[in-house]
Amino acid sequence: MPHGSATRHERQDEGLPAARRLRATGLFAEAYAQDRCSRGRYLLLWTRRGAGAALRVGVVTSRKVGNAVQRAKARRRLREVFRRHRAGLQGEVDLVFVARASLVKATWADVVSDFLQVVDKAGLRKVTAESKI
Repeated sequence: MPHGSATRHERQDEGLPAARRLRATGLFAEAYAQDRCSRGRYLLLWTRRGAGAALRVGVVTSRKVGNAVQRAKARRRLREVFRRHRAGLQGEVDLVFVARASLVKATWADVVSDFLQVVDKAGLRKVTAESKI
């Protein structure tokens, strides 16, 4: 069934409501303090394990990424790639993505590929027949 013809109920779990986002500064600090980082070409992935971790996402973009428009684009891209691939991830962790300056100029396919490589390095992707290809 094509994505456009799916009913709202069938697509309900693909959203990214506030409950699936990290917003508290302390949670970001905990992720950095645990020192579990996977590096990619376009992004860094910090993982936070512990109380309340539930496969939520936080996105960080510094001024090194670019102006406000470019930083917003980087945040949207990282949230979207996470939203689309969240179902294929596992673990009781929170994820903090830090955008690199190169993310803004990268193609969507490159961003997705880099995201998948980084989550594989972190051991967060579910092992399926499709992911082995």
